[in-house]
Amino acid sequence: MTTQNETDAEANAEQRPDDEPGSGVVVAFGRQLKLLRGRAGLDRTEFGKRVGYAAQSVASFEQGRRIPQPRFIDRADDVLDAGGVLKALKEEVARAQYPAFFRDAARLEAKAAALSVYAMYAVPGLLQTEEYARAGFQMERPLLNDDVIEQGVSARLARQDLHDRRPAPLLSFVVEETVFRRPIGGMATLYGQLEQVLLIGQKRNVEIQVMPTDREDHAALGGPFTLIDTAKGQRIAYAEVQGDSRLYTGQAKVRELEARYGIIRSQALTPRESSEFIQKLLGER
Repeated sequence: MTTQNETDAEANAEQRPDDEPGSGVVVAFGRQLKLLRGRAGLDRTEFGKRVGYAAQSVASFEQGRRIPQPRFIDRADDVLDAGGVLKALKEEVARAQYPAFFRDAARLEAKAAALSVYAMYAVPGLLQTEEYARAGFQMERPLLNDDVIEQGVSARLARQDLHDRRPAPLLSFVVEETVFRRPIGGMATLYGQLEQVLLIGQKRNVEIQVMPTDREDHAALGGPFTLIDTAKGQRIAYAEVQGDSRLYTGQAKVRELEARYGIIRSQALTPRESSEFIQKLLGER
C-alpha cells in the first residue's frame, strides 16, 4: 500500500545526483523492498512493526536515502517471504555504505590478514568512537545532511568488527602526536577517544604507536597511507587525500611505502611508551 505522499517523496528521491547515497544498488534494493511489501499487502507502519523499525526508517530504505543494516535485510526477507531475494543483495548493499572512493579499500580491509596504518590528520577510523566520528563528519565542507552523517558514522563503526574477527588480523597503527592533542568535537570527545585508543591497544593483535612531534627525523612526510596484507599473501597499499584515493599493487610503490612504514615504526614511541604517553595526556584534564 502506497500513499500519495510516499509517491511524491520517491519521485524527489530519484532526482538525486548519481554520486549521492541514493543511487545504484541502494535504490535497486529499495524498489525491490517496496514491491515485496506491496505484494504482501503491508503498509509501512505494519511492516515496520513486524521487522522492528519505524515507518519513517522503512521509507528511507525504500527511497534509497538510508542504507539498511544487515539485520534489517535478514528480517525483512523473512517477514516478506522473499525467498532470499533481499538477502542476496546484502553484501553489495553493505559495500554501498562507503564513499565510492573507499569501497574497494573497505572490501580489502574487511578480509585483511594484517593492516599497517599511518595517520597524521585524525584518529584512524578503525579506532574512532561514535562521538569523534560524528564530529568529523559534521565538520565536512560542503556540509553533509543529517542522513548522510548518520550513515557515515554507522559505516565507520561497522568497520571496527575487524578487531574481533577470527582469525584475528594483525593491526599496527602509527599516529602523529598532534592527532591525540587535536580536540575534534571538544575536549570531552577527545578524552573519550583517548580512552578508547588505550582500550583497543590492549588487544593482543593490536599495536598503537605515537610519533612524537619533536622527532628530528621523519620518513613519511608525504602523507598518510595504509598497507593491506591479504589472506593470499599479497600486500596492497592504499593512500587517500581530499576525497580521492588510490590502491597500489605494483611492487615498486608498495615496497617504497613498506620501507617508510618500517622506518617510522622505529622512529615512533614503542607501544608501551605510547600507552604511557596517552595516559599522561588523559591526566592533564
